[in-house]
Amino acid sequence: MTEEIKSIKKKIKKVLDKDRYQHTLGVAYTASSLAMRYGIDIDRAFLAGMLHDCAKNIPNDEKFALCKKYKVKLTEVEKEAPYLIHSKLGACLAKEIYKVDDREILDAVRNHTTGRPGMSLLEKIIFTSDYIEPGRTTAPNLAKIRQMAFVDIDEAVIEILYDTLEYLKTKDQIIDPMTQKTYDYYVTCKKTL
Repeated sequence: MTEEIKSIKKKIKKVLDKDRYQHTLGVAYTASSLAMRYGIDIDRAFLAGMLHDCAKNIPNDEKFALCKKYKVKLTEVEKEAPYLIHSKLGACLAKEIYKVDDREILDAVRNHTTGRPGMSLLEKIIFTSDYIEPGRTTAPNLAKIRQMAFVDIDEAVIEILYDTLEYLKTKDQIIDPMTQKTYDYYVTCKKTL
C-alpha cells in the first residue's frame, strides 16, 4: 500500500461513520481481490474502493451545496433521490479534496451506483465490489454473484443490475434511468457474443 493510499485511508476514516467505513474497507479489499483475478493494478482498485463512498455521509443539504460549489450537474432523478448524488459528488471530492487525478478511478467512483454502458474493467470491479463485499448480507443471489464475479465479471454486472432493478420496482422506489440503460447495454452485448 502506497503512502498516498495510507493517507487517504486515514482521511476517509474521519469522514465516514463506523458502519460506512467498514463497508468501504470491504469494498476496497474485495476490489483488490478482483483486481488480482483480472490482472489489473491492485493499488488503483483499492484506492477506488476507498473513495467510492467518500461523499455518502454528507447531509443532503450539504451535498446540494457542494454540487453547486463544484458545478456538479445533477439530473432531475438525482434531485428527487439525493441518495444517488454521492457517486458524482464523490468523484468530484476525490479529485478536489483527495487530489486523485486518475480518470479511471474517478469514473469508477462516479459510476459505482448505477453503472454505465461501456464501463472499464476497474469500473466494473468497483460496481461489483460495492454489491458483494463481505459485509453485505441481504442482497438477493449474493452467494451466486460473489462466485460469478471471479468467473465472469460481465455476467456479475448483469445479475447485479437485474436484481437492483427488481428490488427498486418491488419497493416502488425511483429508478435512475442510467441503471436501466446500463442493464440493457450489457444484456445486448451478451446476446451479440
